[in-house]
Amino acid sequence: NIMLVSVTERTREIGIRKALGATKRAILAQFLVEALFLCTLGGFLGVAAGYGASEIMTQVAGWDTAIRFDAVITALVFSAGVGLFFGIWPARRASILDPIDALGYE
Repeated sequence: NIMLVSVTERTREIGIRKALGATKRAILAQFLVEALFLCTLGGFLGVAAGYGASEIMTQVAGWDTAIRFDAVITALVFSAGVGLFFGIWPARRASILDPIDALGYE
């Protein structure tokens, strides 16, 4: 949803880029990279929050916790996959915008 809002808010920018010669592929790649970056960043923040929560549980409740490297990698890959999967539709929508319509968008 955030990527769809981003495309809507940046419609004029997309129109200008397309009018200046940006290809559909370049626009598509830009929005997919943004979605990938945002979701991967969210994955890193989630891993950090999980690590912090496990440290608190260890100190407060005396629970023995462990964070496995393969679980961290799985979480990050899953986050990146979600970003790509849910970024495809907004990125495709941005890439097929007509420059004339996009420049007139307000």
